Amino acid sequence: MNTAAAIATPAPVRRAPDTFAIALMVLLCAIWGLQQVAIKSTNGALGPMLQAGLRSTIAALLVFGWARLRGTPLFRQDGTFGPGVAAGVLFAGEFICIFAGLTLTSASRMAVFLYTAPCFTALGLHAFVAGERMRRLQWYGVALAFVGIALAFADGFARHAAPGTSAITGVLGDALGVLGGVMWAATTVVVRATSLSHTSASKTLFYQLVVSAVVLLALAFMLGEPHRVHVTALALVSLGYQAVAVAFISYLTWFWLLTRYMASRLSVFSFLTPLFGVAFGVVLLGESFSTRFVLAAGLVLAGIVLVNAPARRAATAK
Repeated sequence: MNTAAAIATPAPVRRAPDTFAIALMVLLCAIWGLQQVAIKSTNGALGPMLQAGLRSTIAALLVFGWARLRGTPLFRQDGTFGPGVAAGVLFAGEFICIFAGLTLTSASRMAVFLYTAPCFTALGLHAFVAGERMRRLQWYGVALAFVGIALAFADGFARHAAPGTSAITGVLGDALGVLGGVMWAATTVVVRATSLSHTSASKTLFYQLVVSAVVLLALAFMLGEPHRVHVTALALVSLGYQAVAVAFISYLTWFWLLTRYMASRLSVFSFLTPLFGVAFGVVLLGESFSTRFVLAAGLVLAGIVLVNAPARRAATAK
């Protein structure tokens, strides 16, 4: 999932996640983990850029309707246009990397590489946002994740070096997954460091969806993808899942959770998403992975947990 817009909604009082919030977070992680499988299963019927553009268009229309229903202004001048366009371009870049990368690598590998985003986010916030300095534990987490990335790339070269395959092509897909994580992190930093941090979550998400829809559909037409469409029932179900379940319902549910519970405690669940992504890739697409990749994924997940670990609070006298 893209968490950039989520951070835009401030909450006056937040509490630690209860059983309901934990169960809901596990469900959301499963929904986000299935997204890579849905994308990959549809790439043969819809071109990757066309698929991504239609996803953003449908979700943008749904967010527009939701905002109108709730009376949330989307077009009022509030100084967010420039940062909003920038966030939208980065959001589009993220999904260019994801959708294109899934034509070159497996959904399981993409899930792990993409969810290095929390580590890149911590680095970006450390550099550009006051009060977001990284702690020693977070530095350890970033280092672990980067070791995991290096090991996973080494595994990718070995896996794709078999006769009749292209090591460069497969590893390029892996690299696009990491670049997608960087784009995701950059979007988060733009939201946190600009006027977008003071606007509604719906408006921030709307910027990202509208701008990305324009960029992705323009790219799809430039590549001639609309002329190579093969509509199937699976493609329609997958597109509906991505647009409605992921980009609309799950994101709004995430925003709702952030208004009531502590973001730092919720974010630690992000490590579950690549686990679900790998599991769905294996079960639904028949993907396989090596022992070395399992170790690499474990290092990345450990890094994510450390990066999201809540800071220790000093005890106060009663």
